[in-house]
Amino acid sequence: MSREIPEYVSGHNLLAGKSVLITAAAGAGIGFAAAKRAVEEGARALIISDVHEGRLKQAQDTLTALPGGCQVSSQLCNVTNEEQVCALVDYAETQMSGVDVLINNAGLGGSSRLTEMSDEEWSRVLDITLTGTMRMSRAMLRYMQARGAGVIINNASVLGWRAQEEQCHYAAAKAGVMALTRCSAMEAADYGVRINAVSPSIAMHDFLRKTSSPELLEKLASTEAFGRAAEVWEVANVMMFLASDYSSYMTGEVISVSSQRA
Repeated sequence: MSREIPEYVSGHNLLAGKSVLITAAAGAGIGFAAAKRAVEEGARALIISDVHEGRLKQAQDTLTALPGGCQVSSQLCNVTNEEQVCALVDYAETQMSGVDVLINNAGLGGSSRLTEMSDEEWSRVLDITLTGTMRMSRAMLRYMQARGAGVIINNASVLGWRAQEEQCHYAAAKAGVMALTRCSAMEAADYGVRINAVSPSIAMHDFLRKTSSPELLEKLASTEAFGRAAEVWEVANVMMFLASDYSSYMTGEVISVSSQRA
């Protein structure tokens, strides 16, 4: 079992000439990693969104400083708010002269036993993680279907397939994201739009370290075949493949980004 982290993979222009919109892309998680990879893969324009104004501006500045000349913009958006969702999509369409790729990364986790879980706690996780993905996809599809082209990538989780204590709300939401991906992909295919999802197991980043105990993270990582958690950029790499023309015949698929033993 190897715990060695592989070398960071350099860009190969997979997204040359494409425009990308990513939700929940501030901070150090999968969303920001995907944004960074999009710039490195030659995207012509990128818009990131989040609910944290300070971190969003910092992320935009960091991405703008990367080589490649990608036009980077940002806009606040809470995916539980339909008005803000539509405003973000309208802005992105105008700012980038059309969105080629949408990455739905916004989600909310937490730990709670079902018998102790309030309706409010359940609803908040479902509203952000599942319904937020639906809202963004619905707004974006209206544009993409009219153009007859586009790609949507959703961020699911292996918990949509596998059981874990204290994760009823999150697992239910992510299973819903998987079902939403499959069903919406069948509707969008008639218009030349592809919709797929990634399903990470455990990807290590600062927010996860703050919200989970070291003991739990070590336990989860130890069940992985490589004996370690994924790096966020390893998940983002698969998103870039799905966003690129290399996956032109793939739709309605949920790709496991996991080395977890069954």
